[in-house]
Amino acid sequence: MKGTLYGVGVGPGDPRLMTYLAVETIIKCPVIAVPSSGREGAVSYRIAAGIVKGLDEKKCLELSTPMTKDRQVLGEAYGAAAEKIAAELEAGKDVAYLTLGDPTIYSTYIYIHRRVRELGYDVKIVNGVPSFCAASGELGDSLADRSEQLHIIPSTYEIEEALELSGTKVLMKAASRMPAVKEALRRKGLRAAMVENCGMENQKIYTDAEEIPEEASYYSLVVVKDGNHD
Repeated sequence: MKGTLYGVGVGPGDPRLMTYLAVETIIKCPVIAVPSSGREGAVSYRIAAGIVKGLDEKKCLELSTPMTKDRQVLGEAYGAAAEKIAAELEAGKDVAYLTLGDPTIYSTYIYIHRRVRELGYDVKIVNGVPSFCAASGELGDSLADRSEQLHIIPSTYEIEEALELSGTKVLMKAASRMPAVKEALRRKGLRAAMVENCGMENQKIYTDAEEIPEEASYYSLVVVKDGNHD
């Protein structure tokens, strides 16, 4: 019998936010996969290791992908990763690919998931706590009330038009363009807060846009709110 690929969301940072299903899935899989050239360098691995015993005893597929927007280069990397996973599945071994947050939200995993499925293998997603939900909890407020809209925006692209949208805007991966993001917020007079390294030991919270540093960690998330709440 062929194995199954599981895309396992390990949540935003704190191992205790991992679901029972995520932990059970990782435990039962003899092979794990990480989006890194080494398991120690994968944040998702370090999170899972904080609650799953014996993780270092499992075989680990190191499936690093280049930091680029070149679709051809990325496609080749995803294809190579899918082939490595397929070899394990063909041997009847289940594989748990560890990914930050939730596998369905701006995750590298989903591209590999599709490739493996196209190769004819079973693939399943194990959801995790999304980073923006955890960040909202750390900020002590909701993401959206009543009829408010909620927009999840990748900040590595242009955000000017997105900031005009009504409701709450969550700016994902904002660190690489932080000066431009801060300038856009300032120009539009928007109030915002940021959680850096949510759920990790070095977590920092900034409750005002002006407090946000020009240089921040890759794992930085900005929440932009409209108006007042009652």
